[in-house]
Amino acid sequence: MKNPTFFLTLLLCLASVLPLRAESQNVAAFNALVDKYFDFYFSFHPTDGTAAGFHQYDQKLEDYSASAQAQQIRGFRDFLGKFQAVDASKLPADTAADRDWVISSIHSELLELENIQMWKKDPDHYSGAVTNSIFVIMKRNYASPEERLRSATERERQIPKALEYARENLQNPPKIYTQIALEQLPDETDFFRKDVPEAFSDVKDPKLLAEFKASTQGVIDAFDSYQKYLNDSLLPKADGDFRLGADNYRKKLLYNEMVDIPLDRLLAIGYEDLHRNQAALKKVAAEIDPKRPVQEVVAELQNQHPAPDQLLQAFRDTFSGLTSFIESKKIVTIPASQPPILEPTPPFERATTEASMDTPGAYETRDRKAFFNVTTPDPKWPPQRIEDWMKTFNNSMIPGTSIHEVYPGHFVQFVWIEKNPSKIRKLIFSGTNAEGWAHYCEQMMLDQGYGNGDLKLRLGQLEDALLRNARYIVGIQLHTGNMTLDQARKFFVEEGFQTAAVADVETKRGTGDPTYLMYTLGKLQILKLREDYRKMRGNDFSLLEFHNRLMEQGGVPLKIIRKAMLGNDSPTL
Repeated sequence: MKNPTFFLTLLLCLASVLPLRAESQNVAAFNALVDKYFDFYFSFHPTDGTAAGFHQYDQKLEDYSASAQAQQIRGFRDFLGKFQAVDASKLPADTAADRDWVISSIHSELLELENIQMWKKDPDHYSGAVTNSIFVIMKRNYASPEERLRSATERERQIPKALEYARENLQNPPKIYTQIALEQLPDETDFFRKDVPEAFSDVKDPKLLAEFKASTQGVIDAFDSYQKYLNDSLLPKADGDFRLGADNYRKKLLYNEMVDIPLDRLLAIGYEDLHRNQAALKKVAAEIDPKRPVQEVVAELQNQHPAPDQLLQAFRDTFSGLTSFIESKKIVTIPASQPPILEPTPPFERATTEASMDTPGAYETRDRKAFFNVTTPDPKWPPQRIEDWMKTFNNSMIPGTSIHEVYPGHFVQFVWIEKNPSKIRKLIFSGTNAEGWAHYCEQMMLDQGYGNGDLKLRLGQLEDALLRNARYIVGIQLHTGNMTLDQARKFFVEEGFQTAAVADVETKRGTGDPTYLMYTLGKLQILKLREDYRKMRGNDFSLLEFHNRLMEQGGVPLKIIRKAMLGNDSPTL
């Protein structure tokens, strides 16, 4: 008689292996669908493809025709149906979460194309984007200069047509959008006139250079014509509304960040944190100088800043101290990487950006350089405007900006992304995740002892926190019709303790970046997650382990991260 125990063991093994095999097949089918989705996405967004490291898109430019927008809508709807048809219960938890995230992201794309429609109302949607399409080719040496120049030339040839589509598509844009585009266009034109040729100065092929010269001149002529069109024809009659309205605002938060908190509750949360940080700022200011009003203490610190030509070096000088502190205090693991390169902000971002991190795409293999961009003052500005701008980069705030952008903020997080096996988590990023982490780091690093209790650094950190608090409230109030542009500027100055120059830039940004509440919102979500995780882990809690687990999650919203780390669907706030 054969051994019955053997057959029982065999049956048990088969019972455990078959579901795993089925699950593996389901994951493979899902990943194949993901690949097809990104093939579709990058075919309509080739600049994003180049930036991500997929260089088969380098010679293509976005098709800005109205018919192409309609094709995108049909494509997104098709993939939405396909992802919704995937049975999440037959996938591992992480893959099921990826399914939820890509579905939410597709809803966001459709909201933009069908409801918000920046392609019909933002002139910079075209001029800024086509400038960036060349910038992503020239900034990294992922191929020979000759090969990249061929790609740049091919894209340049398509830019005049893109600006023709802009004229066809733009329908009564908001005046503020038209003004922002006009403010940036001279720098963008200079970018093609000076920066792009300099980037390819090593190329000696006469035929290639002649083709490039012709295509570049075509772009310059098209930009000059576009600027004249905006100034003479569009600006005088531009009176469109930039506001999203409450319904679109709620949907944008839901689809971009998986946040479904009612707007009145969100606003109350924002004001609570604003008042908390205002009280902390006043307390620290009184400790620095109890005899002077808080505004005078803040103003005095704002006056202490590097010279404009020393600004980049001042940021560079913070790097070694930050990495040493992170390692000694076991804050987060910093994967092996080369430090970012400090450079002035690209011309197409200057009007709405103070500092930013430009990391290589998750699939870029040949040139992994990252760039820390800082908006230096334009030498052509009046002296008072230069001084007001430099107050933004005072000595008490420079370390906080480096923490946010580089160590352990954006740069460290995006280096971690390289390890993530999920294509979705590498390529689709939640703002509350990325910006929330970077903003959280500003406070966390000082709480852990960076700066040895330097009150000026704490005051700088609180100034930055109040800037984000003001963004949070202004973003909601502007786009729900409860605040004017002038009231927004005033709010940044009076409630956020910002300079007039910063208030102007931030208000402009808020018109086109309605959910820039994501900094404070994400920070508060991470602080709550940390506290809940600490309670769950008890004596086994480790800040290093918490931060590393957070980094392992990739670009998904905090709602998904909470479920992965806590094992439940508890509220993010």
